[in-house]
Amino acid sequence: MSDFIESINKITESHPTKLVLSKPTGKENQYKKVIIEDKGSFYQIAKYTDKQVFHENGDLLVIRDYLSDCLIRDFLQLNAWSEHAEHQLLLSKKGTCTYKKKAVVSASPKTVAAHNRRKNYLLEEGSPIPPLVDMGIFTQEGKVVRSMYDKFKQINRFIELIDDEVSKSGKETWHIIDFGCGKSYLTFIMYYYFTEIRHVNVEMIGLDLKEDVIEKCNAAARKYHYANLRFEMGDINGYKAPFDVDMVVTLHACDTATDYALYNAIQWNADLIFSVPCCQHELNKQMHTDELSLFTRYGIVQERFAALTTDAIRANLLSAMGYRTQLLEFVDLSHTPKNIPIRAVKTSSRSKKQREQYLAEIDRVTELFHVTPTLQKLLNQCQPL
Repeated sequence: MSDFIESINKITESHPTKLVLSKPTGKENQYKKVIIEDKGSFYQIAKYTDKQVFHENGDLLVIRDYLSDCLIRDFLQLNAWSEHAEHQLLLSKKGTCTYKKKAVVSASPKTVAAHNRRKNYLLEEGSPIPPLVDMGIFTQEGKVVRSMYDKFKQINRFIELIDDEVSKSGKETWHIIDFGCGKSYLTFIMYYYFTEIRHVNVEMIGLDLKEDVIEKCNAAARKYHYANLRFEMGDINGYKAPFDVDMVVTLHACDTATDYALYNAIQWNADLIFSVPCCQHELNKQMHTDELSLFTRYGIVQERFAALTTDAIRANLLSAMGYRTQLLEFVDLSHTPKNIPIRAVKTSSRSKKQREQYLAEIDRVTELFHVTPTLQKLLNQCQPL
């Protein structure tokens, strides 16, 4: 089973342009084949019966989960094409997995060519986007600088993670707080996305502790004529928003600063939370255990395990507070190792049983490793969990 999961991960991490599921496990299967195609900002799943085809859309995370669910159970073969490789995954009815990969020169069959795929980016090449020009990603004519194409794709991926939810919301006005905005490159890109791509009303505030950074960002906002974007100097902890907050963004808020941002977002009942945590030191300093000392014996293992545990606990707490929460994958804009963004969408209050399950999972981990996460403490102070 581990080989199967590893093969699925390899295929999806290659960002395939097309995938085909074939060889149904039985004649009684409802679907005879499934074709999945990259449409730029989303993937389209086409499920074929003998006479009909049914469609649904999703991001790469949805595709990975879908493949994991239906392979072996419904289909025994998967073919996939990425930009430079063809992948094949063959399964026996006993569950034996065979994975093959070969390099290809031509584009994947019957799918969007690479030069056409660029047209589907939310931030289109050829559009004069001032912040991208100042970042050195676009020329003055709106063309992508060749050496910056990877960063251009990364920024588009960031916007796509937000657009996945914003495009479905139907909201015509957004009030957004960006905690720890720093130089605010992505803050400016978000403002452009809401006003020029989604054509909705938006009021955004970027918050940071450095006075010189705030001054430069406000000057840039004036230069771009972004009238409803302003920057303020202040601490995440205890910040009082001047409006009802619809969305909270926190990119690389260090260590427990992320917890205070998430806590504020929960207290404001924000519709959408997008957070990219970093420097998760808190649990690493606290963590010790006799039962699972394997995870704490080696420093690098404990450091990474503590970071993953921190974000898993945050995700469970958000879920317990009525958010549909996902831990995603994203390559940082400065080419550091992959980060794990948290995307949380307000749905409704959880049932008592669901809430207790999320919290019980946290309690088991915190007791086992003798840790006390900040977000859990903050929420307990407000209302005992």
